[in-house]
Amino acid sequence: MAPDHFDVTIVGAGVVGLALAQRLSRAKFLANRSVLLLDQERSFGQHISSRNSEVIHAGLYYPGDSLKASLCVRGKELLYEHCQQYNVPHRRLGKLIVAGPGETGELERLEKQGVANGVSDLTILDRRQLAARESAISGAAALLSPSSGIVDAHEYMVSLLHQAEVQGVLFAPRTRVLTVEPEPGRFKMLTCIGDAADQEFYRFSCSVLINCTGLDATHLARSIAGMDEALIPQLHLCKGDYFSYRGANPFSHLIYPVPEANAVGLGIHATLDMSGRLRFGPDTQFLDQVEYQVDPGKAEVFSDAIRRYFPAIKASDLSPDYSGIRPKLAGPGQPPADFLIQQAAEHRIPGLFQLVGIESPGLTASLAIAELVRDLVRDYL
Repeated sequence: MAPDHFDVTIVGAGVVGLALAQRLSRAKFLANRSVLLLDQERSFGQHISSRNSEVIHAGLYYPGDSLKASLCVRGKELLYEHCQQYNVPHRRLGKLIVAGPGETGELERLEKQGVANGVSDLTILDRRQLAARESAISGAAALLSPSSGIVDAHEYMVSLLHQAEVQGVLFAPRTRVLTVEPEPGRFKMLTCIGDAADQEFYRFSCSVLINCTGLDATHLARSIAGMDEALIPQLHLCKGDYFSYRGANPFSHLIYPVPEANAVGLGIHATLDMSGRLRFGPDTQFLDQVEYQVDPGKAEVFSDAIRRYFPAIKASDLSPDYSGIRPKLAGPGQPPADFLIQQAAEHRIPGLFQLVGIESPGLTASLAIAELVRDLVRDYL
């Protein structure tokens, strides 16, 4: 018997892969066609998508000509619409970026960048206005971003998968891609289903292949026959730990420090979950391999950083919570890199789309990324 054939195969069921499956399942040009979503884990969203701050970003940090800027701003609106339509828990809390003495000029720069990116609701607050909003916060001024918020990332992913499956998408967890052989008009795929104790091999083909495997994106790229090694970027694993706050939450907004120049992330910030629980993070630490242990000894370092805007914090107020790993295209000491969406023009393999370095604001931008790739896929079907 001839192997099964799918019109589109998405490898990676994180939030971006799920958003792609949902948007492709509703595309008119894919009516009566097949979409397969694979993931090597036992369920969806087991890594980056479930180990982050769950923040809906406004889109003010990123260079105006970047994919991060345009897709974050567009994705934010799509995400709020989706959450409202499908009853996904979310809250438009607003974010305060707090400046200390001598940092107010950076707030003006961020405001200008945000306006250039299409974020038109930003306001700079003076010390008195900041204290009126958040009495526990100490700062010379703050930039208010009212369109920032939080979302229940798990429930968001549940809703995406449900809608995709209702529209006919086949989700296959515990399925690992071993090899990919590009041929004219199709890809021959060899996968392994299950684990070492109970596994079987499954061969199929597809017309379009989308690699959105997050931390494993470059590993999958290397399994594709004929892929030029020089075109596979290096991914840097950047770990971020989070600590939860033991006391009653004193904040009603997301609280961020002014980003330090040439910093890897946005600084150790305060964020809330849907139950109102307060946590702080992430820090940044580059790793050689994936590991998620949180070092309790970091509490003192965290409290020192948090004290810049929350003077009452003590190390004893913090408990180790969880960690996440971001797949960065920029390594230590390098300037921040944009999202990378590789197409045939770059790698010379028609029908292959590779999404690499999809870190923050990937959650916020997920539906906008999905619509962009959906429109690119149309040319191959």
